[in-house]
Amino acid sequence: MKNLKLDIRKSGIDITPELKDKASAANALLESGEGAGNDFLGWIHLPSSITEEQIACIKAQADKLRAKADLIICIGIGGSYLGAKAVVEAMTDPFKLLHKDQKEPTVVFAGQNISEDYISQLMEAAREHSIAAIIISKSGTTTEPAIAFRLIKAEIEKRYGKQEAAERIVAITDKARGALKTLSTQEGYPTFVIPDDVGGRFSVLTPVGLLPLAVAGIDIAALVHGAQAMEQATGKEVPFEENPSAIYAAVRNALYNGGKKIEILGSYEPRLQYINEWWKQLYGESEGKQGKGIFPASVTLTADLHSMGQYIQQGERTLFETIISVVEPDHKMVIESDAENLDGLNFLAGKRISEVNAKAELGVQLAHVDGGVPNIRIELPKVNEETIGGLLYFFERACGISGYMLGVNPFDQPGVEAYKKNMFALLDKPGYEEESKAIKARL
Repeated sequence: MKNLKLDIRKSGIDITPELKDKASAANALLESGEGAGNDFLGWIHLPSSITEEQIACIKAQADKLRAKADLIICIGIGGSYLGAKAVVEAMTDPFKLLHKDQKEPTVVFAGQNISEDYISQLMEAAREHSIAAIIISKSGTTTEPAIAFRLIKAEIEKRYGKQEAAERIVAITDKARGALKTLSTQEGYPTFVIPDDVGGRFSVLTPVGLLPLAVAGIDIAALVHGAQAMEQATGKEVPFEENPSAIYAAVRNALYNGGKKIEILGSYEPRLQYINEWWKQLYGESEGKQGKGIFPASVTLTADLHSMGQYIQQGERTLFETIISVVEPDHKMVIESDAENLDGLNFLAGKRISEVNAKAELGVQLAHVDGGVPNIRIELPKVNEETIGGLLYFFERACGISGYMLGVNPFDQPGVEAYKKNMFALLDKPGYEEESKAIKARL
């Protein structure tokens, strides 16, 4: 796979015939649709099912929003925002707002928390901009995005009136039912469908991710193309030795069975930080059940070497690292010589910053391996839409394989409702009267 290379030489794992067969069987089970959670397997062949017409439709709607507003608020939580956020962060200049000639609309996110300060500050900042919104929710009743949407919808209607608001609000929701679908029909919002057979954490290549990304000016066709190539590179017919997702799933399961209970995902490119956050939901929500599962953690390097580096080097030996390594940066900057050399850095004069970063990465890998931290390396030639699309699908495919190897249903999340019951009881939501009495007695 030209856009991704997997290196397991520093993992300490030898692929046994038994491990190979188990991973291959799990991959075949995904394809057969006979495993647990088989009603949520629509993501497997999603990239290859996306047509040029679908991409053109999404782009057309994105262009309408871009023409209407210079600030587009994307409202969602969990899988309804993390994929888009991850790709936006990876593909966008973090300092673009400082450029005087900045003309691209800005995409910001809401509904991923219940912070009064966050939404207040967002609404205050939005006063200086023309605004539009994308609301992403299958039901329309999930607490965090529903609160944010209620406030943002009211602000849009107040500014532009209901008729114009219907052209500034796009809903991505269920195809037939739910509060948001009902509202969209009543108000005339343009809508896109969240497929019934694609869970939220696997939805970045549906309109859930593609519409916000198109609005942000990202080439979604290239993103999909990268995912399509990875779909082909990880199918059940691909020999195990050539299948990066199967190998990654096999190695991490072998490490888990050997006592490594924590996986740290890291990169030496800070713009990939939200890839880490997306990955944590993908693996944590898919595998963390029945008292099982690797705990997904993350670091941003080299920054976290000055905070978490000590623990990784010498703390409990229950962790391993997976590093996303980028070969070639987008820009070139050379370190210059300094006559006084007070900082002692003249030995680096003439070197690119990326050369120093690469040597830091290699030095850290060797130190951590020597310290008892197995290391998996994922190499990307560059950060662009195609490589990121491939990376996202690589992780998704490996997650399905890994979950089946672990012996859990990777496509449900039965534990996420526990906190909601308590929260609704504490808020005296209608229908929770008995729960309210019980929880208040506990307090």
